[in-house]
Amino acid sequence: MAINVDQSEATATMRTVSRRILPFLFVLYVVNYIDRANIGFAALEMNKELGLSSQAFGLAAGLFFWGYFLFEVPSNMALARFGARRWIARILVSWGILATVMAFVHSPMQLYVLRFLLGVAEAGFFPGIVVYLTYWFRKKEVATATALFLTAIPAAYIIAAPLSALIIDHIDWFGLSGWRWMFILEGVPAVALGIACFFVLTEKPADAKWLTERQRQWLTAELETEQQANPHARKLSTLKVMADPKVLLLAVIYFVYQAGSLGVGYWLPQIVKEFSAGLGNTAIGFISAIPYVVAALGMVWWSRHSDRLGERKLHSAIPLGLAAVTLIAAGFAHSPVLGMTLIALSLTGMYSFKSPFWALPTLFLTRSTAAVAVAVVNSIGNLGGFFGPYAIGWAKGSSGSATGGLLLLGALTAVAFVLTLAMRIGGRPQRSADRQSAPGEPQQPSSVTR
Repeated sequence: MAINVDQSEATATMRTVSRRILPFLFVLYVVNYIDRANIGFAALEMNKELGLSSQAFGLAAGLFFWGYFLFEVPSNMALARFGARRWIARILVSWGILATVMAFVHSPMQLYVLRFLLGVAEAGFFPGIVVYLTYWFRKKEVATATALFLTAIPAAYIIAAPLSALIIDHIDWFGLSGWRWMFILEGVPAVALGIACFFVLTEKPADAKWLTERQRQWLTAELETEQQANPHARKLSTLKVMADPKVLLLAVIYFVYQAGSLGVGYWLPQIVKEFSAGLGNTAIGFISAIPYVVAALGMVWWSRHSDRLGERKLHSAIPLGLAAVTLIAAGFAHSPVLGMTLIALSLTGMYSFKSPFWALPTLFLTRSTAAVAVAVVNSIGNLGGFFGPYAIGWAKGSSGSATGGLLLLGALTAVAFVLTLAMRIGGRPQRSADRQSAPGEPQQPSSVTR
């Protein structure tokens, strides 16, 4: 039968979907990023207590991504088999336990092992969520939906920076150091949220009891029709996806992006301390949050712009160019204000890159194949999360300053900018009549025949 959905019904349906799904996923990713990135704030006291050098800390921060790399694709395949609700719940509970146990390490080796296992536990979470969003949002909306979810990354730093610093400075119950209590208090919420997944997440629109029958039928048909109408989509086996030149190029680009983003993210508290040696931990925490406020605003605006134009490649490349220039400039900055301004601009570029970038695989692969591609790109690319922190740690250990690391990451980001511009990926910008605004904003009427 024909289901004719006018503008108001389409708007209401997508607004309901957005309000039901995105806030919860946002909270999950905030907690996820706090638990993986809070080691940067722990380092303000932990490094001295455990006897960690700059190189050793960089190694500990980066080992997380080797666990992620090795188990990313298997985890994403398990998500497809067991369902998003069950597998995401498993990920949350296991990473929450490990994040809490990090409070009880007493040697560098124990820290290394737990950071690696934390990566194993978290593997599959991000690509699983990216794929999960494609089950609910059409291509004309998915970049904005992804951006609203990904604002959890800068939000996590905004929350974690002052929170972690306050815990480190003011909580030392039962004789445990503040950085140990930080791991405990920031790890436990993941376990509770893992249990909540069973009650909040819905697998797909057809199962959504919180939508009307008419809304369920319309959205399911819209997504199916869109998938069938994509002339560029290819269905590939897992091995062929892993060997596909376009997928591998995306992985290289994402590797460089992660090196820059996480290299700055993990070291930012110590970079701030370099700029202003007299600052206490709490002041460092609040100052470290400022660049992420700027990045979050820029990220959402840029992703909406990408959705309005229906263009992905240039919207992925331009932010990398901005990040490269400002990272290199930050390496030469001596003024604290100028240095923090340049770091804020570099992080804005890096985070604005993400949403359009994750829309690229769906331009040339079917949805099921794109799920594997996202996992492959994320797993290989996440090794940049090992390289970036380690590179800055090596530079800081060799010269006493993070300048060399910032220059190296800026140069690599410039290479990623060139590679992104050189990509040849199927899928053209949508015609203006087909463009759609963000979830919850006015949309064009649509009609689907079933």
